[in-house]
Amino acid sequence: MKLFIKPGACSLSPHIISREAGLNLEVERVVDGKTASGVDFRSINPKGYVPTLQLDDGQVLTEGVVIVQYLADQKPEAKLAPKAGTLERYRLQEWLVYIATELHKGYSPLFRKGPEEALKTAKDALVAKLGFVNKHLEKHQFLLGDGFTAADAYLFTVTSWSKHVGIDLVPFPALSSFLERTAKRPAVHAAMLAEGLIKN
Repeated sequence: MKLFIKPGACSLSPHIISREAGLNLEVERVVDGKTASGVDFRSINPKGYVPTLQLDDGQVLTEGVVIVQYLADQKPEAKLAPKAGTLERYRLQEWLVYIATELHKGYSPLFRKGPEEALKTAKDALVAKLGFVNKHLEKHQFLLGDGFTAADAYLFTVTSWSKHVGIDLVPFPALSSFLERTAKRPAVHAAMLAEGLIKN
């Protein structure tokens, strides 16, 4: 399998999960619409964005919340996703969708220039949602309890963007602790190191 990424983007999430699961996965960067090997990325994923997972038989999966579940299901013993059909699996999906639609999309306008008032409105809305996550993490080490899952990799990825868009996480100590705790996981550290986001 091959995972197409852009360093620091949301593709960090499946990159982390692939390492947590110990999967033999090739990782290839996409820069300015071209893969590191020089291929037009849209010939692989017509949507034109990462993450994209190319399977061994040539089929392609897109959308991060789908890819992390697929990767987690390749190694069920790693317990990165509850068993399909269980209520716990739906809880995982509940968090993945919330992160995708409310947090991830909430950060997006803050990376672009726009009217000051619109940016403030977007930031205020996102801060309120981060407060919701912080409250949940006051009672749980990770989103589904004590075990790290695919949802935690995604939450870590998007909330790590906070410093780049001027969101102060000091008012959210449980979320800040989650980020510190997650950053120390060997697979997370290895993925970030491989993407050049940190130095050894």
